[in-house]
Parts: sequence; structure tokens; C-alpha cells
Amino acid sequence: MASEHERAHEEAEPVTDHVHENSWSANLEKPTHAEDRDLVLEQAVDAVEHTAPGHHVNLVTHGNHGHPEGYLYDELEAATDGEELEWEYIDQCGCGGHVTRVHVR
Repeated sequence: MASEHERAHEEAEPVTDHVHENSWSANLEKPTHAEDRDLVLEQAVDAVEHTAPGHHVNLVTHGNHGHPEGYLYDELEAATDGEELEWEYIDQCGCGGHVTRVHVR
């Protein structure tokens, strides 16, 4: 039987369903993201994997999780297993969320 946490992940709307051949933004600050850092990390990695080389994705993360340096950057590095990525912190949104731009090389 699936736990409540697993059900929440299964029911969460995917951040994307195709590879983006342009630069784009992934909204990871919905109410379901506020309660579930694991979902944020899972969908952030998914967003990067769905960004074509030569483009970037802006990961907009929920403010409840704090500055992304504390939890997101290491996860991106570990999940991409040597894929060439470069990320930069852009800014904190007026709503409290954070924007990290990830360039896929």
C-alpha cells in the first residue's frame, strides 16, 4: 500500500511532458511543493532532464524550503552524473520563492 507521501508524488502534476528546445521556467512553488521538498527535487531534476542542450531552465522553488543552495545544488550535481550543467542564483521573488537558472551544455 502506498504511503501518503508516495500518493502525493503520484498525484502531483508533472512539471513538463516534453523536451524544451528553448529556455523556459519550471514552476516548483505550488502549494504541493510547499509541503514536499522531495517533490521539488524530483521535479527540478526532471525539468533539467527535459531541457535541450544549449538552453536553460529557470527553477522557481517555493520559499518554504529556503535558499536553494542549501538543498538543490548538490541534488542537481548528483542526479546529472557528470552532465555539463551550470547554475546561478538569480533572485528571490516578491512572493518569497527563489529562482535558479540552470544552463544545460
